[in-house]
Amino acid sequence: MTRLFNQPAAFADEMIEGFVASHGRWVKRVSGGVVRNTKSTPDTVALVIGGGSGHYPAFAGLVGQGLAHGAAMGNLFASPSAQQVYNVAKAANNGGGVLLGYGNYAGDVLHFNQAQDRLRKEGIDCRSIAVTDDVSSAPLAERTKRRGIAGDLTVFKVAAAAAEAGYSMDQVAEIAERANHRTRSFGVAFSGCTLPGADHPLFSVPEGRMAVGMGIHGEPGIDETDIPTADELAELLVARLLTEIPEGTGDSPHRVVPILNGLGSVKYEELFVVYRRVAQLLAEAGLEAVDPQVGELVTSFDMAGTSLTLFWLDAELESLWNAPADTPSFRRGAVTAEALEVPGGGHGAGGFDDVESAIPDATEESRAGALRILDVLGSAKAVVDANADELGRIDAIAGDGDHGIGMERGIGAAVAAAADAVARGAGAATTLHLAGDAWADKAGGTSGALWGMALRAVGDALGDSKAPDASAVADGVARAAAAIMEFGKAKPGDKTLVDVLVPFRDSLSTGVSAGQTLREAWDAAATVAEQAAEGTAQLLPLMGRARPHAEKSLGTPDAGAVSMALIVRAISKTLTKENA
Repeated sequence: MTRLFNQPAAFADEMIEGFVASHGRWVKRVSGGVVRNTKSTPDTVALVIGGGSGHYPAFAGLVGQGLAHGAAMGNLFASPSAQQVYNVAKAANNGGGVLLGYGNYAGDVLHFNQAQDRLRKEGIDCRSIAVTDDVSSAPLAERTKRRGIAGDLTVFKVAAAAAEAGYSMDQVAEIAERANHRTRSFGVAFSGCTLPGADHPLFSVPEGRMAVGMGIHGEPGIDETDIPTADELAELLVARLLTEIPEGTGDSPHRVVPILNGLGSVKYEELFVVYRRVAQLLAEAGLEAVDPQVGELVTSFDMAGTSLTLFWLDAELESLWNAPADTPSFRRGAVTAEALEVPGGGHGAGGFDDVESAIPDATEESRAGALRILDVLGSAKAVVDANADELGRIDAIAGDGDHGIGMERGIGAAVAAAADAVARGAGAATTLHLAGDAWADKAGGTSGALWGMALRAVGDALGDSKAPDASAVADGVARAAAAIMEFGKAKPGDKTLVDVLVPFRDSLSTGVSAGQTLREAWDAAATVAEQAAEGTAQLLPLMGRARPHAEKSLGTPDAGAVSMALIVRAISKTLTKENA
């Protein structure tokens, strides 16, 4: 379990503060994460990586000369928001464009793509590489759906070395894609992890058993066996990876970088015992091991588990892999790095979203509507806080169990932002826009992006010039549904919050069109939403982290659908109270 913390909600921020204080030779803090504290060559490509916190040394530990130029750091097990990625990329940009690198998880894909689009609109050449090395998470024919785990390191290292060598953006992106194509990983777990402040593990493995293929967030594995001996585990890992030699690696001789990664609680000594047999098996297979890495490279708090990665080299990739690097957690060769000159000294936390935004003019009617919105968001926060543990439990059945935590962070930030906006005289639209941005920024993950988008869409429909009415609210909900389905690509039947949002939208629109008051139409639509949420128990997930283990969720409703139904019912009660 995680024993040392203050306030659980402050853990990630305090962790980053301590990391920067102890590694100031390499990194400095910016809004959204960290960047190099050393000078980079002007007009070269910058590599910005990132993901959720809780996986150190991924991702911040890989920032430094010869490796990443910056890392966007999300909350625990939650992807960084688009704003965080954008801020770090802007701070790291050397003038030669930015390559974004991250593991292939739905929330990361959504947020990094949003940031990429924003950077491109500003004229910055921006590309992305989503690492897909985990062979257990999808079949070879669907390799683009695979997760990224310890193979992140190989892709990031060679791409960064290419950037450091002055390669063009096209060349750096090609190197990253080639490395991703030539990297395969396979892992096992013996126990789950416990997040700060939690009284039980986020996920678990039965005592004396081993989950084969379990993900680093607790995504269920593909099999479960008794715990093997060290040699038997080595044989399992090597055998699985050798069934899938990447295309284009040639006939012989094969040179590979083996990475035996510990996930948090498996000790180095145990890893060395396992690697002893891994090395023997690779040699017996005619493979030459180049620069083996054994240790903690991508972790999951106190999770007990390990993974084996094989990186299949060619001459250019081997040269880039062996290039010098100097970061807090990965060092090789001799690197000469000149410290940055920071105006005013120190390692400030300033960034691109730290300036208080101006509040647009609004009518008194719209300001009154903003007060109602704050009340509604407060009711949503109360119901989320009361059900966070249950939402996490539902999510953990086939996912990573972080939905309740993410929703708590998101709605808490949204309420705080809305309260600040109302205090500064904001209208309905501005209040919802700022609340939505705060939700997306603080929650991270897929749900953070989607809820942030939903609040913004409703705000667009309400505007700042008149009192919100039933027609405008129904229009806003319709806009939210359209935006979420367009951005997230989910549709009814995929077992997501869309399965609640679409029937809720239709019922609300029908009621308003028939002349019902907002309270009446919303109450009826909330009942429809609750029924739809219950109905997701009979669906198989076709999107997100639960997709590879769809059968495990059969009989359990979708956590995102349940949280949406809870929120719309809480809002209905608030509307009823206001009209009493």
